[in-house]
Amino acid sequence: MNEVFDAADAELGWAALPPEQCPNGSISTGVVGLAETGFAQVGIWEHPCGTSTDVEQDEVFVVLSGRGRVHLADGRVLDLAPGVVGVLAEGTATTWVIDEPLRKVWLTAR
Repeated sequence: MNEVFDAADAELGWAALPPEQCPNGSISTGVVGLAETGFAQVGIWEHPCGTSTDVEQDEVFVVLSGRGRVHLADGRVLDLAPGVVGVLAEGTATTWVIDEPLRKVWLTAR
């Protein structure tokens, strides 16, 4: 596969997160898978303003737009802004606090 994608304008499928992941009220996130190779999957994810929780898988991501923070279970906080590259380890409990709708490109192992 040899392709390019417009990550800023890619159309996403939106779905509500489970209530247990939304401590301050309902949140819907958007996602689309862009490609799979023999070793990785890549896609786009968007989170509106608000707060949600998750338990992560191994992931590398690049923030395209928006701002917020990821609070890690160990007390650290990752600041999110356009251009930030993040790395999350599998099993990490996270709380995403998003101040401006956030769009990221993610890469996970297959």
